[in-house]
Amino acid sequence: MERSLETQVDQAVEAWLRWVPRWEPATHRGRVAPCRRCLGSPILSAAGIGANTPHGVQHGLSTRIKAIVDHAVADYTARNLPMLQRELDQQATRNRARSYRPSEDLDPEFDGLPLDPEPVPGAPFLFTIAGLADDSAAELPPLPPLSEEAKIALRQEVALADEYANMVGREICGLLLRHRLHIQAAISQHVEPQIEALLAELTESLDSPFDPDVP
Repeated sequence: MERSLETQVDQAVEAWLRWVPRWEPATHRGRVAPCRRCLGSPILSAAGIGANTPHGVQHGLSTRIKAIVDHAVADYTARNLPMLQRELDQQATRNRARSYRPSEDLDPEFDGLPLDPEPVPGAPFLFTIAGLADDSAAELPPLPPLSEEAKIALRQEVALADEYANMVGREICGLLLRHRLHIQAAISQHVEPQIEALLAELTESLDSPFDPDVP
């Protein structure tokens, strides 16, 4: 598994490195809520991506790595956790029956982000993408209920899956250490100059209170 995991991490970082030159600073308002996937992520820390790096740059890598962890946990679950696998299969079948699935098949840079922008005070949305998705899900019948014994057993299997995910995550953090220099070099080359240019433009657009030519 180690060699396979190492190859997947290498490929994920390479894909992120190919994407970074296309990154541009967002021109819309930022969201108030922090991204739970990226905030305080040990994956990003191991990769050498600091908290002051723009979130879009962070998210592009953390999502690619999360896909590796998800795949490993899915394989472990299929082989060892039959009750949890059955629940996941039922949920997957239910999800496929939805008529509207806007959060599926997104590029890694957008996967897991809110579907709608922050609302503007006094200008409510006529509809939201998340609202349409919720309406579609509400039309489906609920999953069959579980007995108390089944709930206990399911919680135990979920705990095992979480423990395995943490183990894989720790291993990936170790593998990312060897990529830190390339990742940081890409940020220095492609991201930081854009931020510096944006700050310079903002500075030039502000009136200086000490400029005698300003009335």
